[in-house]
Amino acid sequence: MKRGEQTRNIILEQTAILFNKQGVAGTTMSDIMAVTGLQKGGIYNHFASKDELALAAFDTAWGHVKERFEQLLFPRQNSIDRLHALLNLFLSYSDNPPIEGGCPVLNTALEADDTNPALLDKARGAIQEWREFIVRTVERGIKYGELRPETNADMLADMLVASLEGAVALSRIDRSVQPLEHVLSFLRNYLEREVRISS
Repeated sequence: MKRGEQTRNIILEQTAILFNKQGVAGTTMSDIMAVTGLQKGGIYNHFASKDELALAAFDTAWGHVKERFEQLLFPRQNSIDRLHALLNLFLSYSDNPPIEGGCPVLNTALEADDTNPALLDKARGAIQEWREFIVRTVERGIKYGELRPETNADMLADMLVASLEGAVALSRIDRSVQPLEHVLSFLRNYLEREVRISS
């Protein structure tokens, strides 16, 4: 990897964490300079503006989330087990997060709403990826006789995503993992009782 690419990656890795913890609006160029060890000119050599950096940093943060999810998903073949892998990903936010600061999708969506349409589009796209994964998984599970045929894939996708992101938000507000654990316990039981076809 060339030195310029290394420097760009350092900027992205450090600012992805910074933005995820402090928000884009709450982060100054001085903050970015402090964590990267670069002067302003060195940062602007790679990114034309703070907004451009924020978009690229979100991609970096989201990439870490997807990488963790792939690790959790890899050994799982059954459709219910693959949905449980998504739940396990959100559980990891409490003890071993893919990136410091919590869920970058939730953090970005809350901050960017009505203030940064381009960044909000990034968060919206990530949420849509979760939905599409769940819909594909449910459709596959129905096809192979693993899930109940009456399962509404779109409805389940919205319920899971809303419940998981909401649980992360509530745990953050309460500064307690308990809300997340309660929601995960409910969702696990729901998937087993209402969605899986008993063998």
